[in-house]
Amino acid sequence: MTRFQLICYDLDGTLLDSLADIAGSMNTVLRELGHPEHLVPAYKHFIGDGARVLAQRTLPEPERLPDRIHQAHQRFEQVYQDRWNQETRPYDGILQMLSGVSALGVRQAVLSNKPHRFTVQCVESLLPGETFDKVYGQREGIEKKPDPSGLLQIAREMGVAPEAIAYVGDTLVDMQTAVNAGAFPVGVLWGFRDEAELRAHGAGVLLSHPGEFIEWLKSEGR
Repeated sequence: MTRFQLICYDLDGTLLDSLADIAGSMNTVLRELGHPEHLVPAYKHFIGDGARVLAQRTLPEPERLPDRIHQAHQRFEQVYQDRWNQETRPYDGILQMLSGVSALGVRQAVLSNKPHRFTVQCVESLLPGETFDKVYGQREGIEKKPDPSGLLQIAREMGVAPEAIAYVGDTLVDMQTAVNAGAFPVGVLWGFRDEAELRAHGAGVLLSHPGEFIEWLKSEGR
């Protein structure tokens, strides 16, 4: 047993290692626009606030004007559509973790700042056989994380109190989202950011490998 009725996950850097495909797509756009590309590890700090912010952060500072950001953002989504699954895969142990949560009878959901269509596409294609009651990416009319609106919408739709939700993620945005919604923040160290960032922004627990999650979840009911 566990005190949590719902486990809600971030996607990129939490369930899926998508860094190479995101970086490759954005670097293609930068190259087309005549701008310098970035090394793949640098994208760990560009990702997390949605595709538009990704475009803004990767453009040279003098180019960060609304029309240039819009152009880069739109082109990124076109390029990413064609290469989103070249190298993206679930992290080792994720499929077993999700199966273990299901075996405990705990419901699961996904809430990402990735555009909604890509979020659904990634989940349906790369997390086969796992049941998520809700899968939401960034949508018009819903503020992106760390605004709690998306997570609170999931709570309402599933009839779960926010305090009965564990929100699992790898960035400060995810920890802030959980705190802002009144959910429990679970920080994972296999993703894009480090322990110091997660602790500083409210992580209630830190996990080093997906294999640790089930035992932690069981311990929360004792």
